[in-house]
Amino acid sequence: MEGGSVALLPSARVRYRNRDAEYPFRQDSDFYYLTGFEEPDCVLVLVPGRTQGETVLFCRDRDARAERYTGERLGPERAAQVLGLDDAFPYADLDDILPGIVEGRERVHVTLGDHPDFDRRLIGWVTDLRAKQASGASPPGEFVSLNALLHEQRLYKSPAERGLMERAAEITARAHFRAMRRCAPGVTEGQLEAELAHEFLASGARSPAYPSIVAGGRNACVMHYMRNDGVLHDGDLVLIDAGCEFEHYAADVTRTFPVNGTFTTPQRELYEVVLAAQMAALDAAVAGADFLAPHRAATRVLTEGLIDFGLLGTSFEEAIETEAYRQYTVHNSSHWLGIDVHDVGDYRVDGAWRTLEPGMAITVEPGLYFPDDGSAADVPAHWRGVGIRIEDDVLIEEHGSLVLTADVPKTVDDIEALMGEAS
Repeated sequence: MEGGSVALLPSARVRYRNRDAEYPFRQDSDFYYLTGFEEPDCVLVLVPGRTQGETVLFCRDRDARAERYTGERLGPERAAQVLGLDDAFPYADLDDILPGIVEGRERVHVTLGDHPDFDRRLIGWVTDLRAKQASGASPPGEFVSLNALLHEQRLYKSPAERGLMERAAEITARAHFRAMRRCAPGVTEGQLEAELAHEFLASGARSPAYPSIVAGGRNACVMHYMRNDGVLHDGDLVLIDAGCEFEHYAADVTRTFPVNGTFTTPQRELYEVVLAAQMAALDAAVAGADFLAPHRAATRVLTEGLIDFGLLGTSFEEAIETEAYRQYTVHNSSHWLGIDVHDVGDYRVDGAWRTLEPGMAITVEPGLYFPDDGSAADVPAHWRGVGIRIEDDVLIEEHGSLVLTADVPKTVDDIEALMGEAS
């Protein structure tokens, strides 16, 4: 941030599920990234060059009665020391103190729209300052999105962040192992979701990083299927897309495997194409490549497979140019990963796909889907209603990359061996 500026970042607020029952509180990702603080009703203020202190927090006062119900609060008296800040004030004093900090600053870095209640208060303070200009008040002259600076910073993972992501990946791997071992015909999708949740919680991850997807049979053709209330049938595949959140850092893993532990020949043929596509994409996920390189590598393999299966009545070159493969593979193969499962950071810079650099983290997740809703009439019957996706988490390193979730079985032989042990 340049001199003469100020950054304002509110925390998340408590939200209600119904009446007085709260949703589990989850801190705003940007706020947590800069503070590590998990209480609601706070505002972080960053003021370069301020002699009284450049980092200031407004947070809730201690309240013995409230703490009896919801737990201990840090309070402004301890916040500066515990969180490594220069100063802290009660949240109730926000209207009295913050306008004075904002006054005289040329530029305000704030992301308008994410916290509407705070936005209204900020606009009120600035409006009041402008009304007092004749008396010598100096309102800020420019608002700039904080995301432009902060999200670029979050894109590069520090060694400490890498450690948390490795731990999230380790817990997630154990959860997928557990689900594969417990899978059998007659088990419900919800029961497998419960196995995932058990492993997450037992290993110190308080929640999934996103609603777990357990999609048996035709449900796997729904990209974000979350009902998880179906029964798993003998002869079907089941797709599990699930990852834990460990100390706010996400894992995101997908595996597809046979409910009864053994791939049929048609299932194996299709699965091997998706696996080959994912391996090609992993090989392309290296520093110096552009973000779309893994997707292009996966797409080439998937397209060749679809042509070999007779599902694309065109040449390879034409299929790539016209994106004919899109009817069977509907999503790109990667996204950023970090505190958010679909993490922040620009995918393009000056109109071009950005270059992968050490410290960036991505997913690699190609898939093929053949819905049985009539849209895949030319697909052989044994593939209709089949969806296959294979996903791993990758940290870009100076030389090559590290697959954080490599421990989760994904070859046909490894999956069948693991599920065979369970039976």
